[in-house]
Order: sequence, then C-alpha cells, then structure tokens
Amino acid sequence: MKNHLSLTAGSLLCLFTTPLHAADPVVTARLDEAAKTVHVDIDGKSFTNLIYGGQPKPVLFPITGPDGLQMVRQWPILDAAPGEEKDHPHHKGLWFTHGAVNGVDFWKEANDAGKIVVQGVPEIVSGKDGVTLKTKEVWQKADGAKVLSSSTVIVCGAEGEDRFIDYTITLSADAGDVTFGDTKEGTMAIRTNPLLNLKGDGAKGTAVSSEGKTGLAMWGTNAAWVDYTAPTVTGVVGVACFDHPSNLRHPTTWHARDYGLIAANPFGLHDFQKKPKGAGDYLLKKDAPLTLRYRWLFHRGDTATAKIAERWKTWSTSK
Repeated sequence: MKNHLSLTAGSLLCLFTTPLHAADPVVTARLDEAAKTVHVDIDGKSFTNLIYGGQPKPVLFPITGPDGLQMVRQWPILDAAPGEEKDHPHHKGLWFTHGAVNGVDFWKEANDAGKIVVQGVPEIVSGKDGVTLKTKEVWQKADGAKVLSSSTVIVCGAEGEDRFIDYTITLSADAGDVTFGDTKEGTMAIRTNPLLNLKGDGAKGTAVSSEGKTGLAMWGTNAAWVDYTAPTVTGVVGVACFDHPSNLRHPTTWHARDYGLIAANPFGLHDFQKKPKGAGDYLLKKDAPLTLRYRWLFHRGDTATAKIAERWKTWSTSK
C-alpha cells in the first residue's frame, strides 16, 4: 500500500491512502484550521469530522455508517432531526471525558465545568489501516488551571461496507496526581441516531452485550463489548463498542442507556453495582500514564450476522 501527501491552498492539508486494489475503500483526511476541523472521507463521501476546537471537548461529528445512515444524533451541533430529543446538550457525537476528575466535572458543559483543550493542530498520518489523527490535550478547570494532559490517537477506516473508529487515549498526571472519581457520568461515549434507541419516537433498536445481557439489563454490567442494532429500509445496521483487554478493569462497566447514550466507563462502580462509595476511584499517579483503547464499529447486519464476537476477538489480539 502506498501513502501519499498533498498540499492544497490555504490551511488545508490532505492525506490519503491508495488501496491495494480497486475494491478497497479509500480513506482521506483534510485539515481546516480556520474551522478547527479535520474532515475524514471514505471513497470521497463524508465519514466523520474531528471537531477539535470551539467545543468544551473534542468531538467526532457527524458519523456516517452503512448506506449513508447518520449514526449519531444531530442535535445540538445541528438542528434536531425528526424524532430527536433535545436532552443532555453535552451529548455530542462521539467523545471521551469524565464527570469527576480531581473533583472537576468534565462531562457536563457549564460555566463551572472543565474543558479539554487541544494543543496546536492534529497530526494526520495515512497508513494501511486507514487515516490516523493524533492530538494532544490539556484538561483545564473553569479558571484555566491545568488538571492533567492527554494524548489521543484516532484511526478511521473501513472493512468492506463497515466503518470503524479506533480511539486510544493516554492520560498523564503531569501536573500532579489525579483521581478519576466514582461516577456514572463518563467516559468513552456516543449519542446515537434515535433509530438505534430502545425507546422514544422512531426508536427501533435492540441491544446486547458480550455477556448476553439485553436492553436495560446491560446498564452497569461488565462486558467486553456492546452492540446496538436497528432495521432500516435496506437492512439492519448497528454500532458496537469494543473494550480492549489491556484497559483498566476490563471487561469494563457500561453506562448504556435506552435513549441513545452508549458509554464505556470503568470508574462508576458505586452507581453501577452498588459497591461502596469511592470503590471506582482510580488514582492516576504522576509519571504513571493510563492508556485506554476502544473500537467503534458501524456495521451492516445484526450482532450475529456481523460476527461482533469474532471481530472483537480479532481486534483485541491484533496489536
């Protein structure tokens, strides 16, 4: 596979991957510094944007799945689509954050909340797995004081008609020890298209975990993966989230709701499983970074047809 780099006018940087043969999807990325956005396309059509500025946290939005279906809720970044609820305005596309970090709430969006600020512009690298976006962030209190740093590696790619986002984040307590607190409000999350919801207008979704839990019974339980699927006019589509075996407290606990929030959260043990308050606390020590790895798979077919269990196993042992 050959990698190419080209420069276009102004501040736009375009990188793309040449496929091994004509059937392989072509993944491209373009940096727009003015809009603080990286546009990622697959075969010339929009897949997702990394919005790295102008928000309290970096977000991936929109996300296009099989048959051009938008996999995430439009609101509040865009006007609400039919059937979308205007709740939880901090639920935007796909994101990583947490609700209690040294007592600072980075989950909500408010004047007293923390912010995750990307430093500089993302680095874009093409490769055999797709396009990789690399960023460095500072987690700040409302007054701008630093709480910790992070570095994020996002790989966007395709497997046939399916699309994936591999999200790896390394958290570093370079400003002093940091406690990630025991709360359900976190952490690696997506807010789905209401079609995939389990309740509400237009909801047609079903959900299952690696442990065989379904629907609301998944909430707060441990699982290596969860998968939400729904029928469309052209067939079933779904979104699965994979938790890597190297992650803290794998298999993780899930803040997986019936209204469209899907979040892997290894910290919320008191809320999820009624363990003693603070049981989910994690002390991030200075000079001892924590790396967390996830895959989001936007797939055609139901859980069995898409072979989610087998694909989690392949992904979890591939690197």
